[in-house]
Amino acid sequence: MPATIYLHWAATPYTWVRSGHYHTIISGDGRLNRLHAYSVDLPAHTYRRNSNSVALSCACMGGQPDPWTIPPTEAQLEAMCQEAARIAVGWGWSAGEISLQTVMTNAEAASNRDGHWMHDNYGPVIWGGSGERWDFLQLSRNGPPTGGDELRQRIRRYMSQPEVAGTSNRLGFRRVSSMPARNGELAVEIDTNGTSWALAAELLELYEIPYEWEASRRRILIGSLDVAPTFQDDQVQPSLGWPLFEMGLQRGDAPLILRGIVRENRA
Repeated sequence: MPATIYLHWAATPYTWVRSGHYHTIISGDGRLNRLHAYSVDLPAHTYRRNSNSVALSCACMGGQPDPWTIPPTEAQLEAMCQEAARIAVGWGWSAGEISLQTVMTNAEAASNRDGHWMHDNYGPVIWGGSGERWDFLQLSRNGPPTGGDELRQRIRRYMSQPEVAGTSNRLGFRRVSSMPARNGELAVEIDTNGTSWALAAELLELYEIPYEWEASRRRILIGSLDVAPTFQDDQVQPSLGWPLFEMGLQRGDAPLILRGIVRENRA
């Protein structure tokens, strides 16, 4: 399969976040929970379409017995489309390349709407399927069955915006300080929001975690086997304008441990 972005809903409450299922899960308030590196294949998000793909999922549609009691929020749809646009820009795609062949809802993938007949049709009944998967067939209750087209149009629009292209204003730093860490002092800088930033190398050395910095790919590989990702409200946002780096475990599902910025060639 060519590189593809798949758009899902998780059939869960708005607060559901679990690793192993999707690369990124979007909470009900639009928060992005990036769980796995986009460069790795996850095993089970879109049936027989998991290779060379990225899965984004909104935590919603988990109402029982009526899924629409927990519908996709506007914040989720905006965040998911913006993230898809960022991925597409990072892959070098143009807005004109956003099509049914490159960005699909799970409803469309289940029905083989891109012309690749990968499996029996388990998509929406109106497309001749069994009805098992109908993610984003509609964006709202009783809405038209054009959810995929509407989402792709949003993605195309976001691809031209500065915050996606990476030209927005950079994060401002206010002062140098230090903070106690492991019975010592860790040098930090405080940004204009009051958040403290430390050099990744100094932080890892403080906790005796071996690492390797790959400058060309802006990533740190760490050698710990007992680190698990946590989900924090205070996370790095791409709109800050500084180049980002990711810290992840070099193993099968490559969970992301930390996201940071590159400033003056330092992580």
